Amino acid sequence: MASISTTAWSTGAPARVVTLLISDVPGDDPEIIASGPTLPDRSTCAEALTILRKYELDVPPEVKRHLESGVGETPKPADPLFARNTHRVIATAQHALEAAAAAASAAGITPYILSDGIEGESRDIGLMHAAIAKQIALRGQPFRKPCVLISGGETTVTVHGTGRGGRNAEFLLSLATALDGHPGIYAIACDTDGIDGSEDNAGALYHPHSMQRAAALGLKPRVLLENNDGHGFFNALGDLVVSGPTRTNVNDFRAVLIL
Repeated sequence: MASISTTAWSTGAPARVVTLLISDVPGDDPEIIASGPTLPDRSTCAEALTILRKYELDVPPEVKRHLESGVGETPKPADPLFARNTHRVIATAQHALEAAAAAASAAGITPYILSDGIEGESRDIGLMHAAIAKQIALRGQPFRKPCVLISGGETTVTVHGTGRGGRNAEFLLSLATALDGHPGIYAIACDTDGIDGSEDNAGALYHPHSMQRAAALGLKPRVLLENNDGHGFFNALGDLVVSGPTRTNVNDFRAVLIL
């Protein structure tokens, strides 16, 4: 989560605070971005206690007493502390998708932004993107080719295996197994911070010949997917995207090109 805050302190109170936000939160709620340290917090100690009871969470007695006392209550929107506070969201996933769409249009490819807030299991989202891409390639629905499907958000991976993953590599490997070399479809999936999960790559690339090349190397894509080893698959192909840390983050970026 990213937040940049510039503060002009005065000798009196309250100080004037200007918060510039870079959002990696689906929906771009300023109170949630980087936990919103300079903004009002609508949540309450009572809500926190309700969650502890609902899920029977064991916390240190000091934490429970702190929540029950109300001492830990955060300032709310009407608090005069925020009278001189302003904030601006200056970069979001939607901004990134719109920039990619503009680049596609300039290259003569019609872009379609699916969503800037896609969440869910990476492999399921990969299957969904593959199904839409094949429908376009085979039926001309819901869009006509050439076009590019662009999406953002933050998927998750339920780890069952021991491979080297990353949610973008898992998305792309799932998409690859579903497309199985379907001609004319290409894809990229990357984390905009330059690090896919905890790996050294931002994501990876998929080509129509990826599965054929994988077979020549003796790779078993479905076995690797079950082992959460998307990194291993695309590393063997030489198709990892390694950008290094970008020092910013607006969630994941995915593009599926249908020619």
